[in-house]
Formats: sequence, C-alpha cells, structure tokens
Amino acid sequence: MHAAGPTILGFDVVWIATLLSAVATLAVLTAIYAATTVKDPMARRVKALNERREQLKAGIVASTNKRKKLTNKNVAADRVRGFLSNFKMIQDDQLKKTQIKLMQAGIRAKDLAFFIIAARFVLPLVIGTAVVLALYVFDFMPDWGAFKRYAVTAGALVGSYKAPDIWLKNKVTKRSHAVRKGLPDALDLLVICAEAGLTVDAAFGRVAKELGKAYPELGDEFGLTAIELGFLNERRQAFENLATRVDLEAIRGVVTTMIQTEKYGTPLASALRVLSAEFRNERMMRAEEKAARLPAIMTVPLILFILPTLFIVILGPASCSISDSFINS
Repeated sequence: MHAAGPTILGFDVVWIATLLSAVATLAVLTAIYAATTVKDPMARRVKALNERREQLKAGIVASTNKRKKLTNKNVAADRVRGFLSNFKMIQDDQLKKTQIKLMQAGIRAKDLAFFIIAARFVLPLVIGTAVVLALYVFDFMPDWGAFKRYAVTAGALVGSYKAPDIWLKNKVTKRSHAVRKGLPDALDLLVICAEAGLTVDAAFGRVAKELGKAYPELGDEFGLTAIELGFLNERRQAFENLATRVDLEAIRGVVTTMIQTEKYGTPLASALRVLSAEFRNERMMRAEEKAARLPAIMTVPLILFILPTLFIVILGPASCSISDSFINS
C-alpha cells in the first residue's frame, strides 16, 4: 500500500505545512491590523488632562448643581452602586483601595470601582453555574471522576473571583514599570528646568510635554501634577496625589524631596541631580541582573523550540526517505 505523500511521525507533511502556513498568515494579518489600528497615546493623554482640569475648575468655581452633575454623570455606575448597596457589598475601605488601584493603573474613572466589585460577585456566579451545569447536569466530560470535577469547579469559582483583581494588578504592574523606565530622564529634565529658572509647576509641565511621546505614562502623571499644582490650594497635596497614583518607591522618594524643598527652601536642582544618579544606577543594575539571568532563562526555549526544529530540519528528509522505503518494501 502506497502512502499519499511523505510523512513525519505518521503525520502528512503537506497537512503540517498547510497548518503552519495558516498560522503564519494569521500572525501576519494580526501584525498588520495592530500596526494600522494603533492609537495615538497623546490624544488620550490630552483628553485625560483636560478632564482633570475641568474637574479641578468645577471643584473651585462651579456652582453646586454643576459640580453634582460633573461628579454624578454615570448612570450605569449609580445603578451598580445601588445593586451593591442592596446586598450590603460596599465597604468604604474596599471601595477606596479599588479606586486607588484604578488610578495606579491609569484609569481615571473612579466609578469603574463599582463594576470591579460587582464583577467579583457576578463572575463566580455566572461561570460557576455554567461549569456546574456542564459537568454535573449535562455530563460534558463523562470520563472525569468526582475529584477532577470538584477541582475544575473549585478552580473556576476561585479563578473567576480573583480575575478582576489579577487584571487590575497586571495593569498596575505594567504602568509602574513604564514609569520607572523614564524616571531618570525626567529627573534630568527637571534639573535642567530648575537651573533655567522655571517654577516647579512649569518644570513639570515642560517635562510632561517633552517626554510625552517617549514615555506616555510618565508624561501623563507629570502633566496631571502640573495641573494640580496650578489649581489646588495646597501644593503638598499635588505631590502626595502623584505618590498615590504611581505605585513606586522611587516616585515616593521624589515626592518627599519635592515636599522638603517646598517647605525648607533647599536647592531643588542638587537634590534632583542626586536622585537622578541613584535611579540611573538602579536601572543599570536591573539591566545587569536581567542579563545575568538570560542564559538560564534561554535554556527552556532552547530545549522546547530551537532544538526540535533543528532536529526536524536535519533529520526530517532522512526520516521521510526511510519511512517511504519501509512502506514501499
């Protein structure tokens, strides 16, 4: 009996090549879509800054009715808040922590905290019910034992409950890393602006404008700080808000330095120059640490992906010939 074509480990080579071509085509189309639909981060950042400026203006000069309209304009959030209040699921500490996490993730809508809290209740209910119906009612996996069914159900419940917190924590971590990368350059620019005679709020605004394209997250935070320095009654509060919005020890050090400079009148440029040198050395040490870990990290991809591909390229034609010889004999 003759084979329809060459095979590798019993699989048709033509079928494998077709599948790999489809995967490659999908990857190319995805890359083209991502490249053509990329959004300008500056437009979103400018919109957020304008919204923050309007909120500060409303808090200072707007009438009571207009202020209430600006702060309570989300009808859906009011409904979710009422739903959570009926079930006694809103706690002030929990709500405040969630709102702080949202600010650290770069999400300025505080009303989204109600949706995060509601998702912790709704997702386990929906996903858990679906898993129970699939496994116990419709018998979706008849070969599974009682322990495996229980483990999958428990994992679905716990995972769906933790999913909003994991998503939020992931966004906070990514944004913190992005801010950390540009912090030494931002401090260098702050030193230059301070030595040039600019005020603190003007220096923050200038740094936000210059670093907005290279580091949009850092430019966003510095831009908000510049706006708050111009509108808030206490400048100390603007710096403390910056430390609250960014979950980084380095930012807290910068904020402490700025507050002490404002309070005691110490030279701002020299203090920022020392901080910039420390953060730059810290960034270099992290890069050296990653470079030292690289050989150990590359071992797993080398074994799983590179070596099998190399073996297929070298031994594939020979194995096809040997398989065809055995089949034809």
